[in-house]
Amino acid sequence: MRKPSLSFLQILSMNFGFFGIQFSFGLQQSNMSPIYRYLGASEATLPYLWLAGPITGLLVQPLIGALSDRTISRWGRRTPYFLVGAVLCSLCLLVMPFSSSLWMAAGLLWILDAANNTTMEPYRAFISDKLNADQRSLGFLTQSAFTGLGQTLAYLTPSLLVVFGMGPNAINNHNIPYITITAFLVGAVFSIGSIAVTLITTREIPLSAEESAALRRRPRGIVAALKEIGEALLQMPPTMRQLFWTCLFQWYAMFCYWQYIVLSLARTLFNTGDPVSDAFRDAGLVGGQIGAAYNSIACIGAFAMVPLTRRIGARKMHAICVALGGIGMLCIPMVKTPALLYLPMLGVGLAWASIMGNPYIVLADSIPPHRTGVYMGIFNMFIVIPMAIQILTLPLYYNTLLGGNPENVIRLAGALMLAAAFSMRFVRGGQSAATAAQAVVHNP
Repeated sequence: MRKPSLSFLQILSMNFGFFGIQFSFGLQQSNMSPIYRYLGASEATLPYLWLAGPITGLLVQPLIGALSDRTISRWGRRTPYFLVGAVLCSLCLLVMPFSSSLWMAAGLLWILDAANNTTMEPYRAFISDKLNADQRSLGFLTQSAFTGLGQTLAYLTPSLLVVFGMGPNAINNHNIPYITITAFLVGAVFSIGSIAVTLITTREIPLSAEESAALRRRPRGIVAALKEIGEALLQMPPTMRQLFWTCLFQWYAMFCYWQYIVLSLARTLFNTGDPVSDAFRDAGLVGGQIGAAYNSIACIGAFAMVPLTRRIGARKMHAICVALGGIGMLCIPMVKTPALLYLPMLGVGLAWASIMGNPYIVLADSIPPHRTGVYMGIFNMFIVIPMAIQILTLPLYYNTLLGGNPENVIRLAGALMLAAAFSMRFVRGGQSAATAAQAVVHNP
């Protein structure tokens, strides 16, 4: 059945909650490695402390997705998960910057990622639930735009606080700057506030009597959800399987970038690896500024690529953008002047916009509607498994193949992004609307 078409403003308000979710992720990406270093972590073992995201995503998102497919409540199928996840996320963001030890920070990250993952996949399924196929590219790329906006402000908040008069070198007794602490407190407000806007302005499409009856006949509970995850894995659509290799390369690359970009900038721009030095904190500010730059490009680029994606297809669009991101990452270690870093951020920003939008367009057109939640959750496994592989493998060759140099980690990320672009050649899906129409005409 065709669903009601939504206006652009309705699609914006429906996706506004993604702003808070991604503000939280932006705080993690830009601040967790420096926080770990402030609390005494070594460079080589740094990836192990990022294990929370992949493991919680691997366990939580498929399960929550399957449960949300089967949920019947007065608030809807997906909405209860948005709210619970947002509340937990805000509480963790309030406590995180006051961590007194390395393991306290790592433990809070586990809870924070579990909360974000509880919100994330029902939210993506929510988009498929609400939109017809001809509006999904706008829906998912709007999520990508809010990803860019949320992470732009998250990366930029410490620098804005300095502009407003806070001292960049003022630290607490655990070496954590007060500008970092304040940024996390702002994130706690945004996390719950933006989800509240979506919940107030947007309602789920009520299930028909037939749909409700069919859901009630299905087994409920965690055991039934786990069984459905297993069945869905065995019956996975071919297009979804083909996307795995692209996800492997691009998410391994992005985790390398997030973990080591500040450390790389500290070497290339300030010639330091000392985490308690003023120069290292300056590198953190530069990292936040260029992170804000690539996320703002992602925000604008996501809307700009909507007509192009409709014309040439999500698959080709993604390959082009990810290739530009790989070229940008390869250029970063060669730049010795902060102002010139904004040039490679053009490619990184377009790649990030595409990563957060186009694969989901390809996916949404290839999965059965009654399993949208579970397949969106399983697709997240394609994100977190590469992250887990990166965490477990990078420390093994960091001091040997990469020479103990964070600049080489960024170069590795660039090469892997190019590999992700090449792998899209083997994905069958994400065709343009015109091509799809021709396929229907010639193959009725």
